[in-house]
Amino acid sequence: MDLSRETFSNHNRTGRGHPPNLPGYFEGLPAHEEFDAHNSSILPARSSIGETTAALKEVRAKCCRVVDHFLERLWAKDLPGTRHAERYLLHQYRCNCRPNTIRNSYITIECFLSFIKKGGKARIEDVSRWDLEAFIEHEQDRGLKLSTVKTRLGILKAFVRFLVEGGIVHPDVFPWKMRIKPPETLPRAMEPDDVRGLLSVNGGARDRAMMVLLLRTGMRIGELLTTRLSDVNLKERKILIFEGEKNRCGRVVYFSDDARDALKGWLKRRDPSKEYLFSGQAGKPLTYPAARMMFVKYLKKAALSHKGYTLHSLRHTYATELLNAGMRLECLEKLMGHTSLQVTRRYARLTDKRREEEYFRAMAIIERGGTDGHHQLDCTLQTVFEEEELLPSHREELPEPA
Repeated sequence: MDLSRETFSNHNRTGRGHPPNLPGYFEGLPAHEEFDAHNSSILPARSSIGETTAALKEVRAKCCRVVDHFLERLWAKDLPGTRHAERYLLHQYRCNCRPNTIRNSYITIECFLSFIKKGGKARIEDVSRWDLEAFIEHEQDRGLKLSTVKTRLGILKAFVRFLVEGGIVHPDVFPWKMRIKPPETLPRAMEPDDVRGLLSVNGGARDRAMMVLLLRTGMRIGELLTTRLSDVNLKERKILIFEGEKNRCGRVVYFSDDARDALKGWLKRRDPSKEYLFSGQAGKPLTYPAARMMFVKYLKKAALSHKGYTLHSLRHTYATELLNAGMRLECLEKLMGHTSLQVTRRYARLTDKRREEEYFRAMAIIERGGTDGHHQLDCTLQTVFEEEELLPSHREELPEPA
């Protein structure tokens, strides 16, 4: 789609503060102009070209509604740099960003523009690097999670880069060295006894199918809620995820016998005319609040409400159990839909049996009072061996002792 500077200047001369309804604003443009070959591949054909085109139009229409809604809110607030913020959101739309990405960008940019307005600046061109740092400090002081602040910093950097490339602000404004390092917390997996207690709960067919599928496939809750019936292969026990919720990478996940039995029980009771595996009102996917409420009820029935488990804990449990069963990290990475093996390695810290065995073996020696000189010698020799491995090529260059 071509939204050139001339298009914006012609539109701005109309005197309207906000562009017309966005779906009509882009009316007449073919659907494929918003999706290049790479982006279209995230929505592979389900059974026909017609269904693929319909899926593309559905995504486009949703993005249009999201952008149109936020542009209305943006112009109503009379903030500095509103026109540049509008151009950035439309730029994200052209780049085929997801609705959630556009929503998060709007929230961060609106907060930042409101912040500098309170600071007395009426033009985005007057923003300095200190304003960016003050805004991030302000977000931290508000008590937001560090992960949220890190996300907002990333969005703000992208927005400032867009302004720098457009010649709106000076390149020195960009906060090159500004970084936020959140703590590397362990994934919160469920204890084996708690998993058995959760599975023993006698719930409805739909709720049990959702619970067991999350536990046996490692799907994100958003991925499961948007799964269509046509994506499920009951015979081969697999589900096709055409677009990952977080990184937009498709993958295939598999489910176990108990998940298949739970799924069969739900398929006997669900409305066969509904498109989604778990449908809500008007045939739309079940909402996250409804799924979360179901999980809270399950935890209450299993007497696990005090444990602090979330729906995402089921995904962590899935990964932990597979590693404990001997699955390789490289295989788990693909099943989880991670784009980096480093992300998958977090689960290895929960399942490092070798480290656990080494600890208890050494502690047993300590408890028996066996830490004598013999063991100290072993430690000394180990250090020598490590030095021998690290410095073999430099030995001939070391000076002779005097």
